[in-house]
Amino acid sequence: MHISFWEKESFYNHKQVIIIGAGLAGLWSALELRKLDSTLNIFLLDKGVIPQGASTRNAGFACFGSPTELLHDAEIWGEDEMWGIVEMRYKGLEKIKAHFKADAIDFENCGGYELLDETFGYTPEALDEKLAWLNKGLEKITGEKQTYTRADDKINQFKFNSFKHIIENKLEGSLHSGKFVQALTKKVLSLGIEIISSVEVTGWAKQNDVIKVYTNNAPKLTCDKLLICNNGFAASLNKNINITPGRGQVIVTSPITNLPFKGTFHFDEGFYYFRNLGNRVLIGGARNKAFEQETSTDMEVTDVIQKELELFLQEKILSGQTYTIDYRWSGIMGFTETKLPMLKEAEPGVFALIACNGMGVALTPIMAEKAAALILNQ
Repeated sequence: MHISFWEKESFYNHKQVIIIGAGLAGLWSALELRKLDSTLNIFLLDKGVIPQGASTRNAGFACFGSPTELLHDAEIWGEDEMWGIVEMRYKGLEKIKAHFKADAIDFENCGGYELLDETFGYTPEALDEKLAWLNKGLEKITGEKQTYTRADDKINQFKFNSFKHIIENKLEGSLHSGKFVQALTKKVLSLGIEIISSVEVTGWAKQNDVIKVYTNNAPKLTCDKLLICNNGFAASLNKNINITPGRGQVIVTSPITNLPFKGTFHFDEGFYYFRNLGNRVLIGGARNKAFEQETSTDMEVTDVIQKELELFLQEKILSGQTYTIDYRWSGIMGFTETKLPMLKEAEPGVFALIACNGMGVALTPIMAEKAAALILNQ
């Protein structure tokens, strides 16, 4: 395609930074780059009409970690690394609340809960000891002496089946994923940052100090720095990016009269997660029932996972309730081998901020600060 003089001098002129992916990581990174340099020419590209992947297809949890997840992470990463990640998640949620009014993104401080069943190995006394240890570390981050409390009395109140313990975290909440990305997008556009959708980056080549970016349906673009923020899809773009895609499937029920619970809930170290969506129930996860099948960038839903989620709903959450399934979808997350977020210079001038390992809502606001500083060498 031959482009006009006008297009070359405006839409397709040389950019200082091109960002691949206009989801949460890309949008936050654009904001942080603009904060560090108000004159920077920044350009975001996304292959979808709206951002695809996980940013508008997640469960809308505003959480920073359930107890069993943090205990597991401390064993795998070490305590210092675990606390560092938790602090970034917590600060990320606080940053979201500082940037956006609650009603603009439907943010609700409804509380977070972890459910434990009979397979949980600790006695109640041992569980209390573990929670005390976690609370002591979290006090330095949240300022609260009791971030986690045992709330077993709510099992009957919520009318759940098959659970032995409930752990409550009053600092967590929920938000509307679509409105959140819309609000971020409006903020980015208001700062003169450009976004073009329906353009897929297929590769790039470096010539001297200029990076030539190739796409499926747009003229060749050039930039000084390139930032990859397309998460689970990134591995196909660069051999130095070792990331595994993970499909997260979700279902949403019809409205339920007198729904007995409200909040965000985790079970089985976060492999199952559900929340109220008004008087509906949203539930997602169960990837651990078919890991190999769910290591995919295919956005379709599958019978195996959908039936597992429906069974969990029927047997453990909504026993005896009458409802239908009104929505089904999937989103693609990105995972590293260590389960730590990836921020690196993959090759000279080409950077990657990806793989928040299912915690992108909380992590991207802070990881974007680090990405902007790395790109601009500040």
